[in-house]
Amino acid sequence: MLFSSPLFLYLFLPVTILVFYLIRKELKNTVLLFASLIFYAWGGVSYSAILVLSILLNYLFGYLISLKKGTKLFLGLGVGINLGVLVVFKYADFIVENLNNLFLNLDIKPIGQPHILLPIGISFFTFQAISYLVDVYRKEVAYQKNLINLALYISLFPQLIAGPIVRYHDIAGQLFKRSFSINKFGEGVQRFIIGLSKKVLLANNFALIADEIMDSTYSDLTTPTAWLGIIAYAFQIYFDFSGYSDMAIGLGKMFGFTFLENFNFPYISRSIKEFWRRWHISLSTWFRDYLYIPLGGSRLSNNRTYINLLIVFILTGLWHGASWSFLVWGLFHGFFLVLEKLGLDKLLNKTWIPIQHFYTLLVVLIGWVFFRVESIDDALFFTKRLFVDNTAIESNWMSYFDSRFIIVFFIGIISSTNFFPWVAAIYDQRISHYKVMEIITSGFYIIAIGLLFITCTFYLVAGTYNPFIYFRF
Repeated sequence: MLFSSPLFLYLFLPVTILVFYLIRKELKNTVLLFASLIFYAWGGVSYSAILVLSILLNYLFGYLISLKKGTKLFLGLGVGINLGVLVVFKYADFIVENLNNLFLNLDIKPIGQPHILLPIGISFFTFQAISYLVDVYRKEVAYQKNLINLALYISLFPQLIAGPIVRYHDIAGQLFKRSFSINKFGEGVQRFIIGLSKKVLLANNFALIADEIMDSTYSDLTTPTAWLGIIAYAFQIYFDFSGYSDMAIGLGKMFGFTFLENFNFPYISRSIKEFWRRWHISLSTWFRDYLYIPLGGSRLSNNRTYINLLIVFILTGLWHGASWSFLVWGLFHGFFLVLEKLGLDKLLNKTWIPIQHFYTLLVVLIGWVFFRVESIDDALFFTKRLFVDNTAIESNWMSYFDSRFIIVFFIGIISSTNFFPWVAAIYDQRISHYKVMEIITSGFYIIAIGLLFITCTFYLVAGTYNPFIYFRF
């Protein structure tokens, strides 16, 4: 079930909110858990068993880790089983396919492909479960005695299928006690509608252009068209995923939870290091705290630090998908992070700021080619087309810029920067203390939010193009 679907917006969510606020306090988590399991089962009842099994196993291992003896053994078993389930369901076909390629060269009989379907959101709820076990092992939190509360943490529907990855120690207290208010609920509604608008009005429109170009025959592309395709994809994935994160954060507020931010205008970064501090923050901090630092982080030799970075970004790439192109994408970012560690960052800091932005965007955009294109050979060809034009074909890239796309493109650019927060800050400093202006501005804002929601509804009811990139992770 998509957040950006009429079924969710006009049936599932209103019913869940109504029951949640009518039920007495001690049953609110039970209601949310029941709703979350229904939400997940909507995408495939059979795979709900995997989610339930994950909940039960992690509840057991959390208890075993909390004991005084054998905690390290139980942590290893718990993390190993979680990763084992992830590997089987997400990487089995990829592993078998590559083994068969090897066997073909060795004249060995191939293995049958398992053809295992990927359960939605398994990467997200698996990483959340691992964070629970590690946090209990580190004694940052006590193990969760209440099975319903742990089940709710792992399966909470706002962030179940596409994040953000909520770490247990960030939310443990909220499972027991959290505040509810009209203001907090209103903030949640606003944040949800803004995220929905980013997804439906921006990401979906960029997807139309990106998919048409990126799914075409690359030999027929001209350089300007290729650049338009990858730029449109960069906007699509940003507004698609950050919009979903906004919706998840907004839904969390509606039910009393406070989730950490997941995006902070990554396309205004001046380095790849800064980009990863702003992009998919919950994933990058998860890898930092649960892998990079335990490996030694930057505390050991320089060479070990570089190796740690490359390990983290190889796994970051593979976390996104079981293919060599994702691995290359991860290595590509890891390579530039190592270069910046070697001194490129100091050199960049001495250059003109627009050059720093240009460098970062160039690396990110080329990286997105490998993220989007499944075949490495095709990705390399597309990358070549970005710099070597096909002079035999007349460029038609301007034909994509009809009036609607021009508006979407312009809004996409300014929304990718901190322009709107900057305007809001000026308003708070210079205008908000005037009571009349505050009332007028608030009224306009409420009307604008309402119009955005109505416009999104029209788009969705009309059955417009509505893909969601991060469903496959």
